Amino acid sequence: MTTTISVRDPLGATRSNELIRFAVAGNFAEPLWWARDAAGQPVLCQRLADGSSAVSTTFAAVVSLAGETTLTLDRPVAASEVVAGIVEKSGREQDCFVRLDTGAFDFELCSGTAQGLGSSKWGIRHFKGHFDDFELLPSGNNAIGGFYGPFFTPENGLINPPEHTLVEIETIEKGPVLHHYRMHGTIPDGLLAELRNKTFSIDWIFAHNAHSFGRRYQVDDFQTVINGRSVTNKITVGDEFEGGQGKLVFDRFAAMGGTRYRSGDPYAGELVAMVAETVEHSTATSEKFNEFREQLSDIESAHWDLYWRLFCKWEGVLSDAEITERLARVRAASHVKADMTERLWQLADEPVDVSAVPHQTIFPGPADKTVEFHSESGRAMIWWTSQPSGAFQIVQRRQSGWVNWGSNGENECPELPVGVEIKTAYGPFSQEWETIARQLEAPIIVIVG
Repeated sequence: MTTTISVRDPLGATRSNELIRFAVAGNFAEPLWWARDAAGQPVLCQRLADGSSAVSTTFAAVVSLAGETTLTLDRPVAASEVVAGIVEKSGREQDCFVRLDTGAFDFELCSGTAQGLGSSKWGIRHFKGHFDDFELLPSGNNAIGGFYGPFFTPENGLINPPEHTLVEIETIEKGPVLHHYRMHGTIPDGLLAELRNKTFSIDWIFAHNAHSFGRRYQVDDFQTVINGRSVTNKITVGDEFEGGQGKLVFDRFAAMGGTRYRSGDPYAGELVAMVAETVEHSTATSEKFNEFREQLSDIESAHWDLYWRLFCKWEGVLSDAEITERLARVRAASHVKADMTERLWQLADEPVDVSAVPHQTIFPGPADKTVEFHSESGRAMIWWTSQPSGAFQIVQRRQSGWVNWGSNGENECPELPVGVEIKTAYGPFSQEWETIARQLEAPIIVIVG
């Protein structure tokens, strides 16, 4: 009996290289099958272990269509046949778990080294799109996919989990069409009792030639207070990029329907001032403090993580008492300044030039479709979340070349619900980013039979 799969774009538009999944009756044991689309062109289908059983088989395929098409399962791929698909390459970082060339992207997924450095982070390190072969993370000192608040905040005495924790990475699916990885991590215990003994996992999905990838964060249930607000099962996800001093890989930000935001980051200002005061006046005598003092001699161009690490219990640069006293002053001052009436909410219909505002930082309001793009080249990174994040922190800092997309409000208050799906697209999309964002939101409709 012929198995026919109907594939339709709910937006009625043209799609290129979109991942689909479908389940058919029967146990198809072969790992790869050929299907034919409505034009008779071959489409590679990869059997997925996740979702398959003795009576049903789940496949993944990547399709292109103009409105709609149909697939017909044809035959298993012969062992002698060579198929195009995702390719594994040799990694550059010592903790590289896998380096993939998906046909659209070349990147490394790393497990971290927990050495407390920018180069210690787990997540995606080194990332470029083949449309221009421009590297978004050339040094490997930052990462896409970090998970931060509320656990990794000054209030909990911890920072930067990609620098200070390791993850174990499990391979769920691996084939020419789709790779699925799951990170497992344990959160170190901090100062807040209610945030102890917690674990997390992150699922990553990559597909051949697709211009987007997917992920989902799961964390043990928790409830705490950050920035004076109750936080229940909400987290900060942070994607970082780097262009080097004076260079920005993205220089604009926008949210679908217009950007509602406040500019400037009083917390950052207070933290920088405290770093300067500490470097100048602290009586600490540790060798590590002297190393930090030297690295922070040019504060404006120093790696932002150095500010945090100076006040991190894990690092041991300062005593617990000094860390507690200094950060208490930072929080008290910044919490007041954050909501001063001088910091007006702004309503922008045009993309925001973030590097032109104080602290090169804005805090946009709720959104589920956002973009950062480079105004000259047109390259764009687009995010869609299955539930809106209540706020964002966007940084485009020319002095260091550091760019950030974070799902937190002011004073490190996390705003993204745990468990939401995140789809991230990358390509030459600055002029059509809203169309791409709507496509991320509206998956291809697949009907079997």
